[in-house]
Amino acid sequence: MTTNFTGLISALSIAEKVELLSGSGLWRTATIARLGIPGLVMTDGTYGVRYSRAQIDGDEKWSMDDFLNVVGQHAGEVTGEEATRGGSEALFSPSLPATCFPNGSSLACCWDTELVYRMGEALGRECQHMGVGVLLGPGINIRRTPLAGRGYEYYAEDPVVSGEIAAALINGLQDQGVGACLKHFAANNSEYRRTEMDSVIAPRALHEIYLAGFWRAIRKSAPWTLMSSYNRLNGVQTSQDPGLLTDILRNQWGYDGLVMSDWYGIKDRPASLLAGNDLAMPEEHTGKAALRDAIARGEVPVEAVDQACLRMLKLVDKVERQRRPDTRADFQAHHRLAQTLAAESIVLLKNDSDVLPLTAEKVKTIAVCGKPAQYPVIQGSGCATTVPWLLDRPLDEIVDVAGEAFEIHYAVGTPRDDADDEQALAQAVAQARTADVAIVFVSTAVGEDGENGDRKDLDILPSHRRLIDAVAAVQPKVVVVLANSDAVVMPWLGKCSALLETFFAGQGMGRAVAELLFGLRNPCGRLTVTVPNTLEETPAWLNYPGEGLRHYYGEGLFVGYRYYDKRQITPQFPFGFGLSYSHFSWGDLQVTPQQADAQGRLDISLTVTNQGPMAGKEIVQLYVTPPSGELIREVQALKAFACIRLAPGESGMVTLSIPVSELACYHPALEDWVVEPGIYRLRLGKSSRDSQLEAAVSITAAPHFVPLRDDNSLQQLIQQPGPFSRVVALVARHSQLPEAQIRARLQALAPDMFCGLYVALTAFLGLEIDRGALNAALAASPEDHP
Repeated sequence: MTTNFTGLISALSIAEKVELLSGSGLWRTATIARLGIPGLVMTDGTYGVRYSRAQIDGDEKWSMDDFLNVVGQHAGEVTGEEATRGGSEALFSPSLPATCFPNGSSLACCWDTELVYRMGEALGRECQHMGVGVLLGPGINIRRTPLAGRGYEYYAEDPVVSGEIAAALINGLQDQGVGACLKHFAANNSEYRRTEMDSVIAPRALHEIYLAGFWRAIRKSAPWTLMSSYNRLNGVQTSQDPGLLTDILRNQWGYDGLVMSDWYGIKDRPASLLAGNDLAMPEEHTGKAALRDAIARGEVPVEAVDQACLRMLKLVDKVERQRRPDTRADFQAHHRLAQTLAAESIVLLKNDSDVLPLTAEKVKTIAVCGKPAQYPVIQGSGCATTVPWLLDRPLDEIVDVAGEAFEIHYAVGTPRDDADDEQALAQAVAQARTADVAIVFVSTAVGEDGENGDRKDLDILPSHRRLIDAVAAVQPKVVVVLANSDAVVMPWLGKCSALLETFFAGQGMGRAVAELLFGLRNPCGRLTVTVPNTLEETPAWLNYPGEGLRHYYGEGLFVGYRYYDKRQITPQFPFGFGLSYSHFSWGDLQVTPQQADAQGRLDISLTVTNQGPMAGKEIVQLYVTPPSGELIREVQALKAFACIRLAPGESGMVTLSIPVSELACYHPALEDWVVEPGIYRLRLGKSSRDSQLEAAVSITAAPHFVPLRDDNSLQQLIQQPGPFSRVVALVARHSQLPEAQIRARLQALAPDMFCGLYVALTAFLGLEIDRGALNAALAASPEDHP
């Protein structure tokens, strides 16, 4: 393929340009053989390469059923009893086996960008192995409510964590010559009627929470492609929103990659292209016809079409130049990486009396209970579901790690998810009664998560809860191993001594759990969401899922820990929380400079020491509390984080560096980011509720003024020197009084004058001033902003 893009675009007919900007089948882009333009292969997903041979390689004409089979894929078909009985490939539209890495909700809990980069590299090698040019991920929508069906794919309730983890994975993937597709842009935070709902979000929350992660990821990794979302955003379909796709994404952020639609996410193809949505996926004949007709009528300028074609050609060229057809993925090595990622991401939430790790000195007989010990719940359902190349079953791995030092007994306890089995339950109770400790594997319902549907509650399976209750009634030492898409409520928490939170930890989860249970690894995962006490206390509860096809984000900025902090609510487990088998002490905090301006940078360093018996990793989290000001602010917000791994007794320095500009907030009246001057408190903690070290810095910044109107007060006027001087001059011209006298008079009246400027000047001062002249004096001028 020639890289003379201008020449290629000139040689393309209108029909060929439309073909180039449309899918070819479900997972390919168009091939323009006449000009030597090859098509691309793209496929899901966010944590594994889901390559369907029938849909990508097959010659048969695809149908809507093929697409629905992808969207509706049930995770149990590839890792549960269904897969064991029938063979996973037969059940999965023969998708090729690939490494099923930890899903987003699990992966981000490692807080380790270097490790996530390695996962991106592995995904890239598997894509090259299978001939995939673009992988449709990662997904970084904010986990606003734990009910969201695709929450398991997404990283966090916080945009800093989301953006950093996404950037690391994208860089690893693209360094292997495979394009990433950052998604879903934007505010696709639930699956309820996702193609119809309008996400109604105030400007500050939109910019500071829901767009901020995308901006961070784009700035740090430059993803080759970006995917628009299904929903409307403040009344406009996101795939057809020029404010989102052109004004913000391209003009403000400088993104120059290709924007594609989600599958069938475009409702008006000409409008989407004009808005900046270059590629329509998948192939859809009515959309192509509509675009051709709109171009013929002059409604879509050829220049806009050519610009989209240029982005498409650049993407094709980038993929082709970096294609590595001889790549052979080392799936065994990737499985070991999946095990490591799972182990680093699993969070130890409870460990009373140091029940864990299990040692031969403390324990001889272990009862393992629960169906997930044999059929692990490792991933969610939907388009991201991956056929695992290899699957670690927790029971097998526990037996292997335990060796001859322990006596292991297993009872399924819950052979059916949807009903109790009294005989099986009794067997589990009998084994637990005589054991030294019981390990109970539980999960949420397999398949309740996924596309086009949200969870109905935050409970684990009722049969699994009854298993915990029954085992705990006879065994004081109960270790619960939990698999779930997102946060769950835990009325059973008091009945267990230890709790391992795995979320959906991928094909290596079984080995990871076994090694954590027996102390071969030290748990170091930290939560990236707040775990609530009840569903009703979650921030989005009163507004979810909306009504009249409108979903009001009524909590505004106060998502996740920001909400719990502002309301002073103690959650079940706070954001950033996680236990370890070691103890880490922090000290020697240094912050430079102590005073900075808006263009400066803050460097924070501290020393961390491992005072425990095992090597382990500590996660240092930096939260910043802003000064009070004109705008409502959060109590604190995460601004940076870092990992450090230390041997027993070892100390190491952690350094965090952030631009002062990242302390800015979005000012809706100015439609811009501003840094408020004042004292900012820096809190370095092990979670959002566990500060270890604190410091303060003074930030200076140029004043910012909101536009004034004739109904603003005198008090607001005198705070802005430029408009105040112009109004004083205007009054002087109408009153024949000296400006100094007018200035003093207005300053004296200001504290008590509650009415608007126009009323104050005309009714109270008796001046005959034209409203238009007053507003002209109030209008912003360049000299007002030094």
